[in-house]
Amino acid sequence: MGKVVVLDHPLIKHKLTFIRDKNTGSKEFRELVKEVSMLMAYEVTRDLPLVEIEIETPVTRTKAQVISGKKLGIVPILRAGLGMVDGMLNLLPAAKVGHVGLYRDPKTLKPVEYYCKLPQDVEERDLIVLDPMLATGGSAVAAVDFLKRRNPNSIKLVTLIAAPEGIEAMEKAHPNIDMYVANIDEKLDEDAYIVPGLGDAGDRLFGTK
Repeated sequence: MGKVVVLDHPLIKHKLTFIRDKNTGSKEFRELVKEVSMLMAYEVTRDLPLVEIEIETPVTRTKAQVISGKKLGIVPILRAGLGMVDGMLNLLPAAKVGHVGLYRDPKTLKPVEYYCKLPQDVEERDLIVLDPMLATGGSAVAAVDFLKRRNPNSIKLVTLIAAPEGIEAMEKAHPNIDMYVANIDEKLDEDAYIVPGLGDAGDRLFGTK
């Protein structure tokens, strides 16, 4: 059974406040999303396996640990997930990056897939799926559906804010997927926006409407 991990570190809470603020401009918004993503990467990778090697310090030879050769893949859901990639790569520079393009049909609110490009060795990788917002859960469920058909080693979902409805949808569709969120918000409104939320993450990242 997958778990839901709320990353309530004070630095994340502090930065998330300014991400939510409607007066935060696109440049600062992008920087804050990058910073929070990097902080979240620290916890998301807590279970990475280690191996012991021998090194020489300026004083003596000693045994120390390094991350084993586990292969990671970072998969942002386009387009808002792009804002989280650089923060993850700051800590995981060897990870390969794939992309899944989905948009929500404004009438049906159902996800529509329009693009997918993944590392060739995806079946050997542990994938970290990125999307700043988990609202209805439709896009995340669809993205994980698609990725599972490629048989990756494992999949984790990382999101800044989630609505209870989105978490419930993910748990129902993919009960074995771990979810990492910076905050679980109150609810969805009648237009399926997260309340209190942060608006449209893609528009705020890229200065569009």
